Amino acid sequence: MKILCISLGCDKNLVDSEKMLGLLKHDGFSFTDDETEADIIIINTCCFIGDAKEESVNTILEMAEYKKSGSCKALIVTGCMAQRYKEEVTTEIPEVDAVIGTSTYDEISHVLKEVLSGKEHIQCFHDLSVLPTVEEERIITTGGCYGFLKIAEGCDKRCTYCIIPYLRGPYRSVPMEELVREAEQMAEKGIKELILVAQETTLYGVDLYGKKSLPELLKRLCRISGIQWIRIQYCYPEEITDELIDTIRQEEKICHYLDIPIQHASDRILKRMNRRTNKKELREQIRKLREQIPDIALRTTLISGFPGETQAEHEELMDFVEEMRFSRLGVFAYSAEEDTPAAEFPDQIPEEVKEERRDEIMELQQDIAFSACEEQIGTVLDVLIEGKVADENVYVGRTYMDAPNVDGLIFVDSSAELMSGDFVRVKVTGALEYDLIGEVYDESSK
Repeated sequence: MKILCISLGCDKNLVDSEKMLGLLKHDGFSFTDDETEADIIIINTCCFIGDAKEESVNTILEMAEYKKSGSCKALIVTGCMAQRYKEEVTTEIPEVDAVIGTSTYDEISHVLKEVLSGKEHIQCFHDLSVLPTVEEERIITTGGCYGFLKIAEGCDKRCTYCIIPYLRGPYRSVPMEELVREAEQMAEKGIKELILVAQETTLYGVDLYGKKSLPELLKRLCRISGIQWIRIQYCYPEEITDELIDTIRQEEKICHYLDIPIQHASDRILKRMNRRTNKKELREQIRKLREQIPDIALRTTLISGFPGETQAEHEELMDFVEEMRFSRLGVFAYSAEEDTPAAEFPDQIPEEVKEERRDEIMELQQDIAFSACEEQIGTVLDVLIEGKVADENVYVGRTYMDAPNVDGLIFVDSSAELMSGDFVRVKVTGALEYDLIGEVYDESSK
């Protein structure tokens, strides 16, 4: 029987999908990317913000049509929306045969067999403190030479705007031995760039080992043959230690890149968000990172239009973005999520104001990003090749400054044939708004 798996939302959710695929392959199922051929459709959903929730609902409804009139015999919904709205999904979309929570995706084969045996409207959920365990190898679906390594599940921070602790449970680190084994398997499959993800990577190990153990994990991962780049995402700025900075600086395989979502720069708004830092501390942490690792690329994420945000506080955030000149930056218009404290705040901002403020920040960042790209002209960088432009001798790749799917690209002119997964030295010759242009660097021409 053929399975179609649709993974929505973040890269952490994608890892769960890949682990489910590994379990299903082990149990003899095959796969398709064509919904018209699928006997079984699995949708791993997201509902982090309103737009993600809408996408998940629309996808479920679209796939439900194949249950009515196509070859689909089983429709299963997993992930965050299943966790949050299990009753609504079951009762309002009768075509759904089973819903599986975020801590029970390892039960996918068992649930699927029950559905195929004729059982209806199955709900499979465990306590959110449980960490799913999957011994079978994942099926990597990124289609390239990078893969995500999820090092922890859940979060204890309880930011007032965030639904994640309610959907994913408390912070639980994956044992280091399991992560090293998983990374070794990924390397054997040709993965050259390992991207560490979690709701928060910087607290890795606190629950298991009694201390922040990300530096130790990084050192062990750096020893794996075949892995050439290691990238760290989702670092809370206040949890970045000197030991972590030293490890990034000293280990050659670790990209000089950090994703540090700060959300805002107004002390009052940060406090209302229940963030554990303030503008002075953010400025100091960024200064330290750039002082210790001068070529570091810093990505951040912001929220515009948080309840009670004044025009002056929005301008304060704009000034901070101008001052800090982040290498990469994304902005979400605040989304009021039910059951979160911020959704009950009385001073909600009109949707059009939230979106206007978001657009203003992104326009500012566009100018900053273009200037940063222009500053790279003339430099020589290592580039990971990921594809080719059709009918041209131009290849597409990424530098250490760019994470896949969220950051920029570099377009490389080369008369010699390059392959996906190659690392090449490239001289930057031009700049676009967010991307670079370059040519393969001839070492003999120095």
